[in-house]
Amino acid sequence: MNGTGARIMLVDDEEAILKLLRFPLEKEGYQVVTARDGEEALEAFSGERFDLVILDLMLPRIDGVEVCRRLRAQSIVPIIMLTAKSDEFDKVLGLEIGADDYITKDRFSLREFRSRVRAQLRRAEMARSAEAARRDVVKIDDLEVDLLKRSVFVRGRRVDLTYIEFEILRTLVSHPGRVYSRPLLLQLVWGDSDYRDARTVDVHIRHLREKMETDSKEPEYIFTVRNIGYRFREL
Repeated sequence: MNGTGARIMLVDDEEAILKLLRFPLEKEGYQVVTARDGEEALEAFSGERFDLVILDLMLPRIDGVEVCRRLRAQSIVPIIMLTAKSDEFDKVLGLEIGADDYITKDRFSLREFRSRVRAQLRRAEMARSAEAARRDVVKIDDLEVDLLKRSVFVRGRRVDLTYIEFEILRTLVSHPGRVYSRPLLLQLVWGDSDYRDARTVDVHIRHLREKMETDSKEPEYIFTVRNIGYRFREL
């Protein structure tokens, strides 16, 4: 038992799968909460904190694809998708909607499963540590962002950003490569997303690109993830 105490939500409508996967997770020292359909999973997630979600693709009431979309809209929690299918389409779909990893049920061992879980938890912990210890000044090619002074320079030229523009940039640059949905950006930057138009994010992103990018239509730093949101280029 590793004693990490990480909280994991395991979502599958098959009791046999829940028992099969829950045992090795609890043996590793994780706290496991199970859900048997998408609605139950979303309800559990809204009321508790989780460090990882293991999510079946085919679920009753609300399917795994929609659950993944909704989770990713409000959180950057690592998500491992489970499926009985092995089609490349399903794998690509899962990753495009924000899943971090993908396991086909009939093609993995419990040893591999435990390894995948540990890898995602370790990656998330490293990201949190990097966030806590990150430098005050982030430099990426010709871009320099001073997080304390709230200043931005591109190719040696100071770029004047509004408060909201800087907060969006700070959020994106803090996790390079991480996809942020529009609702999640609204939640993180504005504090809520219930009564705000998601297109507000698009407007501010457009202004950011116009100020930062050499060609706003061919961005070097802030990329659009179709039908989801935005991500900052990987370092």
